[in-house]
Amino acid sequence: MSYFKKILIANRGEIARRIIRTCKRLGIETVAVYSEADALAPFVDEADEALCIGPAQAKKSYLDVEKVIEAIKQTGASAVHPGYGFLSENAVFARRCEQEGITFIGPDARIIELMGSKIESRRQMQQAGVPVVPGWDGSLESVEEALQIAENLGYPLMLKASAGGGGIGMQLVHDAEELRKVYATTKQRAVSSFGDGTLFLEKWISNPRHIEVQIAGDYEGNAIHLFERECSVQRRNQKVLEESPSPFLDEETRQKLLETAIRGVKQIGYTTVGTMEFIFDDQKNFYFLEMNTRLQVEHPVTEEITGIDLVELQMQLAAGQPLPYQQDDIRCTGHSIECRLYAEDPKTFFPSPGTVHRLVLPEENIRLDFAIKEGNTVTPFYDPMIGKMIVHGFTREEAIEKMNLALENVRVEGITTNQTLLQWIIQHGEFRKGEYTTRFLDKILETV
Repeated sequence: MSYFKKILIANRGEIARRIIRTCKRLGIETVAVYSEADALAPFVDEADEALCIGPAQAKKSYLDVEKVIEAIKQTGASAVHPGYGFLSENAVFARRCEQEGITFIGPDARIIELMGSKIESRRQMQQAGVPVVPGWDGSLESVEEALQIAENLGYPLMLKASAGGGGIGMQLVHDAEELRKVYATTKQRAVSSFGDGTLFLEKWISNPRHIEVQIAGDYEGNAIHLFERECSVQRRNQKVLEESPSPFLDEETRQKLLETAIRGVKQIGYTTVGTMEFIFDDQKNFYFLEMNTRLQVEHPVTEEITGIDLVELQMQLAAGQPLPYQQDDIRCTGHSIECRLYAEDPKTFFPSPGTVHRLVLPEENIRLDFAIKEGNTVTPFYDPMIGKMIVHGFTREEAIEKMNLALENVRVEGITTNQTLLQWIIQHGEFRKGEYTTRFLDKILETV
């Protein structure tokens, strides 16, 4: 079924290719916009139309709202899919689309603004009875105020940017001296990264688990979950590997988590696909962390266990249709794992741009969502993730073995990747037992 005749994809790389695949299946025409650096990228060739919108710098191409709007109008697209990153959670862009009569495949600007503020989203969740991490909900006006509040809360604490995301704008502080030292630089980074220097404080939960719930809502007030994803394997607060379902949760805790996420969704009247993120302590107490009002990088593991195409679901909801599923229709079948292959040094995490002279990927029992092909150049201008490897098994053990075999058969020449790090993770005893936390990767790197 064609929900739209033609959509423009305001993104690049593997997510652009992934959206194109669903559109081709549904008979929807696609328009790719690209920077000069991406002229030879696979997504440009795979779209029905392609339009260069600027130089390599994202601010002059993918992040330029007016250039993207003009491209939509020029090509006659009736809708835009923002993917993730770039303009996907940009309320100004969503509002401009509304003004121009363009369907934004995502939530409206009000929801983006509401949930884009970590302070306001905490308040909304508290009103819905969703537990939040203990902390200070007001914005900090000065380092002196921060020091006074921190004294009352007790250290250690997380100093966080209200508009932050993707692990950016977070700073762990252990005492007053450290808070005084990092306050100004954290605020400055928040301004430069998000255009908003508002900071707040939360209690630090040591050795936590990071687990998120995939949700969806429609214009009739219905809401569903599509189970959870375990996202605790992280470097610098950014995810490296995800799996579903979480090996940490017992069934009682899982049901409590999923029901809590639905309460949060209904509180704000959410009308598309999104993700509720939670942090767990070692006693399985959980707290709302943030909401992502877009598709997640790790969405394929949910698709693998449910059989539901989340990009198609986004388009259905954006077209004003009700949810096509009741909660009881959705089943979690088997286990899925996703590994993110980055063009970066596996120990320092420094990017490794360059030309990929050879690329050999496994072909059986695996889903590959890749940004590049052999001969492409990985540029220094964008996120260094070059692709995702996703496996599905009847059991977690089977999924682990499939991923282990797949990683053994990857060959990338011309650039450095994190392939060896992913192999260490998959083969590590703590991971195999499902006993890891967000500190897991740091512990691995201390021993290799």
